[in-house]
Amino acid sequence: MQRLIKKLDWLIIRSFVGPFVVTFFVSLFVLIMQFFWLYMDEMIGKGLSIWMLVQLLVYMSATLVPLALPLSVLLSSIMTFGNMGENFELVAIKSSGISLLRFMRPLFYFIVFLSGLAFLFNNNVIPVANLKALSLLYDVRNSKPTLNIRPDQFNNDITGYSIHVGSKDEDGNTIRDIIIYDHTDMSGNNKVILAKEGQMQASPDKQSLVFKLTDGWRYEEGFERGTHDYTQTRVHFAKWNKVFDLSGLMFKRTNEDMFKNAYQMMNVSQLSQNIDSIKRMRGRIYYTIGGHMQPYITLGNATKEGDKLTANVKKAKNTLRKYDSSFLERIPDSARTSALQTAIGNIRNFKSLMDVSALDKKLQTENYLKYDIELQRKFSLSFACILLFLIGAPLGAIIRKGGLGMPLVIAVVFFMIFHILNITGEKLAKAASVAPWLGMWMATLILLPLAFWLINASRNDSQIFAKEAYVRLWRHLKTLWAAKKDTIA
Repeated sequence: MQRLIKKLDWLIIRSFVGPFVVTFFVSLFVLIMQFFWLYMDEMIGKGLSIWMLVQLLVYMSATLVPLALPLSVLLSSIMTFGNMGENFELVAIKSSGISLLRFMRPLFYFIVFLSGLAFLFNNNVIPVANLKALSLLYDVRNSKPTLNIRPDQFNNDITGYSIHVGSKDEDGNTIRDIIIYDHTDMSGNNKVILAKEGQMQASPDKQSLVFKLTDGWRYEEGFERGTHDYTQTRVHFAKWNKVFDLSGLMFKRTNEDMFKNAYQMMNVSQLSQNIDSIKRMRGRIYYTIGGHMQPYITLGNATKEGDKLTANVKKAKNTLRKYDSSFLERIPDSARTSALQTAIGNIRNFKSLMDVSALDKKLQTENYLKYDIELQRKFSLSFACILLFLIGAPLGAIIRKGGLGMPLVIAVVFFMIFHILNITGEKLAKAASVAPWLGMWMATLILLPLAFWLINASRNDSQIFAKEAYVRLWRHLKTLWAAKKDTIA
């Protein structure tokens, strides 16, 4: 019997690994395509090389693994147990005295091991992949499009110039009816170049574009320096080479060190250190506020002026209670305006200092939430593999359908529920409506009871997904309704 159980353990693991590998790469491919559809408009026309696109693809694939892994675990779990239920293998195993929980145990250990690997991946690989992917994506989104001069259209891609070409020959280099507005001196259309035809050629290093113009005119107008004389200049040329600098259109990489302090680029240790630092900085804000208050509120302060004022107030306590007018009326008329201006100035200065402290506290709170949410994410997404396995395995045993039909539909529905709950919890945590740990574990806390209920239902051979059960229920309700109508009649 023990040997049989070992064979069953290996059977369930082998049956799971195949669908898991396939569904993982399919899920990853779908998520990558979603990324390209989202950023396709920002990448088209940027002159990116194939190698650059491959790098972006690899880095983004790594960042999407934590999301593709739980989905593949859910789908492969439903497929594996659904195939066994459809082929009556689960019935045979249960009839031999082996419970469903015992049958799920080897896969549960495997998923726990997989969750551990997912955490290591999230902690060590994802920060580096995020750094590479987001810095490259930043450069792609901020790079200028490649130069594309089209006939009968103005082109403003080259900084400081507006170029219009009447027509282009089939060779793509010969251009005719050229108009070039030079805006480099920021004075409007005071410099214009006209030419009947020319040739476009790029320099060998691709840093410059040369227009070899023939039979044209150069017009320039403006005021002479040091005088108010308005001048107009017209120069004819038979041949002239106009050189445009294309260095601003070249794709440039930003130093990755600029992105290293972002929370997406940190592991658990770095996130914990930053959270501790923010907590200490938030504690210092209250001492800073006290320092701001001290020059303006001397009553009770440990200063000579404060002690003197406090003592005077205590001595005149009874006298102060007999005041029947405002404090301003006690001030001489000659000093009243000055006192009011001084008080208003002090209040404004104090308010400005408080606004700075309040803004500092707000920024520290936002950073704290970002770091803590990212810290919780590394654990919650790893545990999501276990959660979705506990949902998928009993679901497959209940529906007893294999393949990519019903299992795929049910897996997508449950994963969408998990994803929506996860996003909702994250948004609530970012808005400080709930604690970061509660927001990031909200999906788990809601779906874990459902997983235990499904496990119990599968152990009792529940018919919640069987069509025949609902057909019988409908017929029973129709019979009851008909009997009730006969009774009333």
